[in-house]
Amino acid sequence: MEEEPVKCFEAGETVVRRDVHRSGRVWSEQALRVLLDSAEALVTACPPGAQAVWPSLYAKARADGDPSVRTEAFDAMATGEWELGPGVWQETELLLWKPPRAWFSINAFFTPDGLRNWYVNFERPTTRTDDGFDTFDLTVDLVIAPDLATFTWKDEDEYAHVRRLGIVTDTEHRAVQLARAQVLAMLEERAGPFADADRWAAWRWDPAWPVPRLPGAKRSARGGR
Repeated sequence: MEEEPVKCFEAGETVVRRDVHRSGRVWSEQALRVLLDSAEALVTACPPGAQAVWPSLYAKARADGDPSVRTEAFDAMATGEWELGPGVWQETELLLWKPPRAWFSINAFFTPDGLRNWYVNFERPTTRTDDGFDTFDLTVDLVIAPDLATFTWKDEDEYAHVRRLGIVTDTEHRAVQLARAQVLAMLEERAGPFADADRWAAWRWDPAWPVPRLPGAKRSARGGR
């Protein structure tokens, strides 16, 4: 049986990144602009104000600055029941580099002063959809200084919690461990986007581009499919 061709996107298109729980329920959606789609990676971006859909508890934790509410959100994730609400990307311009089969994405966050930091999000490999791509955030992250000289692991405690809850399976954990080593090797060897770090660090969102918006289809307030 022949494999179906992978859907490719044109520069300037709006795509939707969805985090989809193994139950099939949508955990989050984010509207992004395509910069480049190649065999190496899908590169997308968004500015503050880009439309999103978040779990209501996650949005509350962000608004209140209360980490205990984030724990509640993970507990809801484990049960497969949560409420969604509208949101927008805030504070930074985002540049996102996602290799097709990788258990991570490499992101860069920009403020008006320039590149704030690189940020590696460990997540499931992508599945292309008509509107964009599906993945699922596996919680643990790596924060890298703009000059690539230093890095810090982030959210290890939350990663341990989702492991205990069974949200991240043993198989996924092994994949994450391999992906951690892969990313550190890329960083050391200046491979992937790090090979072009200076060029990417000079990137900025073009204010002439429209702010990405989610497709207008009506969404349920519950985690949809």
